[in-house]
Parts: sequence; structure tokens; C-alpha cells
Amino acid sequence: MRRLPLLLTTLALCGGLAAFGALDRTGSGTPRPAADTAGPPDGRSAPGSSLSHAISADQQRLRQLPADAAVWARLGAEYVEQARLTADPSYYPKADEALHRSLDLAPQANTDALTGLGALANARHLFDQAREFAEQAVTASPAHWPAYAVLADARTQLGDDTGATEAVQQLLDRRPGTASFTRAAYDLEQHGRTDDARAALRQALDGAYDPADKAFCQYQIAELDRNSGRAEDALAGYRQALRTDPDHTPALAGQARAEAALGRNDDALRDYTAAVARVPLPQYLLELGELHESLGHPEQAREQYRLLAAEQQLAAANGVVDDLTLGQYQADHGDPAEAVRLLRAEWARRQNTLVADALAWALHRTGADPEALTLARRAQAHGWHNALFLYHLGTIELALDHTDDARTHLTEALTTDPAFHPLQAPLARTALTALR
Repeated sequence: MRRLPLLLTTLALCGGLAAFGALDRTGSGTPRPAADTAGPPDGRSAPGSSLSHAISADQQRLRQLPADAAVWARLGAEYVEQARLTADPSYYPKADEALHRSLDLAPQANTDALTGLGALANARHLFDQAREFAEQAVTASPAHWPAYAVLADARTQLGDDTGATEAVQQLLDRRPGTASFTRAAYDLEQHGRTDDARAALRQALDGAYDPADKAFCQYQIAELDRNSGRAEDALAGYRQALRTDPDHTPALAGQARAEAALGRNDDALRDYTAAVARVPLPQYLLELGELHESLGHPEQAREQYRLLAAEQQLAAANGVVDDLTLGQYQADHGDPAEAVRLLRAEWARRQNTLVADALAWALHRTGADPEALTLARRAQAHGWHNALFLYHLGTIELALDHTDDARTHLTEALTTDPAFHPLQAPLARTALTALR
């Protein structure tokens, strides 16, 4: 297959991403880390009840053949996927046990177990470990394409821009499909190439057959629309994804996000509440809390923030390290000094765009604007068109009396997406009006 230099050419390309995980962009205009998941070792992630049946079948098989290393590896990957679908981190210790059991039974060139352990480490935000496991799998079997998906996710989260693109390219070369195109799209979006990202997602959608895969692609396209300020188009896209797969919770949360942007607040509250009831992800709880806060519902907002803290504690008890989400919460709704502490720890582990922006904002909230400006500019270094990042940069510049730069970036934030955040977009408009 011909090489596809993703960041040098447009995506009129033939390549793809295996369905070995899902990118997660949800969050009030805030890009969130990839959902770093893994399906069974053949790359197919079984949704909903079919996944539960697969888990039950593999558990039954292992009662009969407890030394079957391949089935232990598959079961471990299924547990990781089940954790993603249910937002229940108690599956992670089960996955860890199953995958290590597989590796103990077959320690040589057990690429399925190594890849599964890498996906598990990604899900727990242990990205250094994920990279190591994926690299071991690639070394043992260079043709084992699922390992490149795990490797791409880990390098992306670690801020290894060149390495992430190389891993996506290797995946494209080995396994054209839904998951490689979606990872390519995320890579392109991070570099400001939104049109190329959309083209990659269209190709992913064209090649998708399973309703869950189709809905995922439709959802990602809608996310591009939402983050570009096209809320009506985004809403239509989320609804299309839900028609394709009514169980696709990210599209339900996306629908709520678009409704909030369009001022349809009752609909947004209804759909956010339904999404949280299905899958209580911290990002959904944070978004719902912020929407309540923007509407003058302080008690309801505090309840969502309380649930968010409980979910974070549950995740931590099951081996998840997520100072990023908690730091983002603390910066705006809790203790900014605590946010700086958390986000410095996260920055020590991984220096990527998401953490740079979050730490910059937390530093600003404590008055440390010179250091904040350096990090906010770093978050913009690759040209990601993200309204929240631009707002943070403009606000920090305003605090430092860089009024021309502040005016430019606040204008760009509101031009990119006039409703990028229920609380901060109005503040951007107020600041810009004062500057004018």
C-alpha cells in the first residue's frame, strides 16, 4: 500500500483505522482524551448485550479449559470494552487479572495479551505503560495491527506528536477500516486540518457496516460541526447517529450539547440527564453541572459535581489516574490552587495539548499569568481550532495587558463557536465588548 503522509497531503486517501477503540471528543467544546479502549483481539468490539454474551461464553470456556491463553487474552480485552460501554471501572481489575493470566500461560510473543494490557493501561491513563506494552507487541509481531491503535492512542496522550502520526500511518498501512480513519481524523483535527479530518471520517463512514460503527462515525462528524459552531448541523448529525444506533450514548450527550448551544435548555437538560443515567461519565456530569449553573440552578449543579467527585473516586479505586478531569473541575468550580497541584502532576506524566491548556487556565485562576501564557501558547502550537483554548489564551493575555492579542483571540474563539461553553462564552463576549 502506498504511504500516506497524513500531515503533508490532503486526505483523498485509501487507508483506515481498525475498530479497536474509540475517540472521545465530548465536553462543552473541550476535547477530551481518546477513550483508549480495546475490543476483542480480532478488533471487533461487540456492543451491548452481544458483548455480555461474549464475556459469558469465554468465562464458560475457561471453566472447561483454564489453560487457554488466547481466551484469557480475549476475555481481558472484553472486560476493557465493557468498562468503556458502562463507565464501570470495576471491570479494569478483572481485565488486568485475565490479561496477566494469559501472559503467564504464554509468555512468548503473546501479542494479544500485550495489546490488551496496553489498551487497559490507556483506559487507566497510564500512558507510559500503554506505550511500552504496545511497543512490545509491535516488536513481537510487526504485522499485528491492533497494537498500532493502542500505540497511537498512548503517544497522542503523551504528547509525542510525531510518534502518534507514525503509529496512525502504520495502522493505515496494515488495516484500512473505521478505527484508523477516525484516529487519522483526530490527528488531523489537532493540527488544524478540520476539512481533512472530516474527509477521513466520511471515508470511515463509507466503509462502516455495523450500526455501532456507523453511529460512531456520524457522531464524530457531528462533533466537528459542533466544535466549529455549526450547532444545527451538529444536532442533525447526533440525531442521525441515534437513529442508526439508539444505544449510542455519546450521541445522546452530543445532542444535549447542541441543544444547549441553540438555547433549547429544557431539551438539553432532559438529554444530559438521560445520558448520565445510561453512562455516568465525569465529563457528562461536568457538562450537566455547568449547564445547570449557567441557568441559575446552583443546587442541581452541586449535585452533579458531587456525583462527578464520586465517579472520580471510584475510578481511582480501580487504578485510573485522571488528574486532568479533576483539575479542570477544580480550576472553575473548586480550589484553583488544588487544580494547579493536580495538573502539574498530570503535566509531569504527559505533556500534551489538553494538559497544557488545562494547566495554563488553572495557573491563570491563581494569578500566575506569565507561566500560564507560555502554556496557553503551547496549547495552540499545532493550530487546533478550539474555541475554549482560544478563550483561555485571550483571557490570560488580557490579564497581562496584551490587549491587541487578547482582542484577536477572544474574537477568534467566538467566531469559531459562539456557544463554546455555557459559562465562559458569555464572559468572552463581555470581555470583547469592553475591549472594543
